[in-house]
Amino acid sequence: MTVVAKVWIEDDCITCDACQDIAPEVFEVTDETSKILAAVRTDGTFDRNTGKAPLAGDFGTQYGELILEASEACPVEIIKYELVTDGAEVVEVEVSAEVAVEAAAPAAEAVAVSGAASGELMALMEGDRSLAILFGSQTGNAAGLAEKTAKLATNYGLVPTVYDMDGLDVSTLANHKRTLIITSTWGEGEMPDNAESLWQTVNSQGPSLSGVNFSVCAIGDTAYDEFCKAGTDWDDKYQALGANKVHEIQLCDVDYEPPWASWVAEALPKIACVDSSGTLQIELLDQMIAYGSSGDEEEVSGDFAPRVVDKSELTVTLEIFRYCPTAAESGWDTVVCSIPANASIQDMLMAVKNSVDGSLTFRVGNGSGSPTSGVRVNGRLALADITSISDVIGADGRIKIEPIPGYPVIRDLMVDYSKFEENRMKAKPWMSSSPREGEYLINGVAVGVMESSEAVKLHSISDVRSYHLVHSMSDTVAYDSKYEGPGIHLQRWNRIMDPRSSESYKNSLIASLNNSNGIWGEADLSSIARYGQEGKTASDGLNDIRAYILNQTNYRGPHGRLVKWYGRSVKWTGKLNETTLYRQVLGPVGLISNIFDGVSARMVLGFTRTGGPPIRSLQALVLPPAGIGKIPNMFNSKVKNHHQVVGLFNEIDQRF
Repeated sequence: MTVVAKVWIEDDCITCDACQDIAPEVFEVTDETSKILAAVRTDGTFDRNTGKAPLAGDFGTQYGELILEASEACPVEIIKYELVTDGAEVVEVEVSAEVAVEAAAPAAEAVAVSGAASGELMALMEGDRSLAILFGSQTGNAAGLAEKTAKLATNYGLVPTVYDMDGLDVSTLANHKRTLIITSTWGEGEMPDNAESLWQTVNSQGPSLSGVNFSVCAIGDTAYDEFCKAGTDWDDKYQALGANKVHEIQLCDVDYEPPWASWVAEALPKIACVDSSGTLQIELLDQMIAYGSSGDEEEVSGDFAPRVVDKSELTVTLEIFRYCPTAAESGWDTVVCSIPANASIQDMLMAVKNSVDGSLTFRVGNGSGSPTSGVRVNGRLALADITSISDVIGADGRIKIEPIPGYPVIRDLMVDYSKFEENRMKAKPWMSSSPREGEYLINGVAVGVMESSEAVKLHSISDVRSYHLVHSMSDTVAYDSKYEGPGIHLQRWNRIMDPRSSESYKNSLIASLNNSNGIWGEADLSSIARYGQEGKTASDGLNDIRAYILNQTNYRGPHGRLVKWYGRSVKWTGKLNETTLYRQVLGPVGLISNIFDGVSARMVLGFTRTGGPPIRSLQALVLPPAGIGKIPNMFNSKVKNHHQVVGLFNEIDQRF
């Protein structure tokens, strides 16, 4: 079971609502930044929790999984946390309504150990189990590896914290008894920009690092003379300052994933053998390795049966769309490769980029379903970082990858999301709440309340991984540059349905959805529904928007009149008369204009809806009703089971 001890939010929040959508009980997004709710914290403060106050009561247990999910979903990766695994002590806080008790942030607690472990290993697991992971990164590669390393570290009972070298206080380095350093090298053997200041300070002050245990993973490029120099410099400096190297430095070339995986598999169990005093107990290494891998052997009980992962090798004929903006040339590259069936589309593209063509350009996700990692694979819209090859490969072993539609192509598979983000900023789909009923927690903090059924409904209508992909599902966006797109409309709809939104905010969202570039600009909702479960969720939401707006506007406007007169003609007469419907919707002015550019004009030119001889349509010019032509039925037709239709319309709306 995952238990979160602390959660905090670093700088540069883009107020994307991802964290609040996943865990509204913990996060709330304001106009400036996301914040941690006071109700879940021991200090009872509503801010980003940069002071790292612990979570109160059993909130760390209750919302642990949601906090981790929110951290992974954050596009700028600024949600950080510290974990306490099963059996660890959780801070309990009792606060009266009059006096708030301040609780000091506890150190990382001991981790429970399986009963099969030896007494020595159990003793090792007691006390502080913190692990500091420092990264120096210029392009984000080292930062990404640091986050992955942190996730793996929990398997060995460690409580990892990832530190950006930029702004790290040099005086705290000696406090981290377990330290892993992951850094890239920039230019001709230079430190990355975010590590330069710390490097200069360490060289000038020379702090003692006695009692610190460390290992370094260095990323570089063998094409340069100073290969991985930044990493080797840190390795030498830590040793010179008295630190103990628990594992040899790992030098990684441009294909850094495999050597990093080898390093982390050996370095983590070794550094996990460091006790709370900073002493390496290497004699427990075999037990620690067994402990770290024991989670994979646990049997699953109950009715749930985990999916069998297909790791067989597949021979794939890969077709990749290529576009060079400088030469204004496009075409297709064909590559035959052998790759495991459980590998993702992104894994395959990375393999091609690293071993075949380094100029291949695409957006790289974080491995948990990044909203911007979308591509079109064999005609299907998918997020490249979570879609397995085995799920999309054709029977002939071919995979065709191209950019997602609806966006300008920058290069190869990378598209430009700037117009989408511009429309999103105009739509303002972020929370604007009003005062509402709530309750007081035991610490005196007031919080809003919501029925569980309402919360489930709210989460279900927003159960879409990527609004960027929903935008691509539309057949309209490619042909109407002013149309905002279904991805924007759905975000507005989520706020309209949220009971926490203020009425004025809801009204402004409804007005924007009802304008010329709003929901009525979507040509065909069924084209969205064909894109799997997420497409159906989006299509249902868009259809609900239309129904809601019609009711809110009392069926005014052409769309409302169409529905209203259709319902009235069926309910009142029991007959479906398309001629009457057509004339009621157009009105007298519309009928006159229709003579020149509508049905009559098409009829005179010989175009008919039914494919009948044009003379049949010309007959309507002399027979009433004039100007309507062949498109509507000329005779009323009785509706079968009229009482059922009346009952249906009565159920939908009493105005009919």
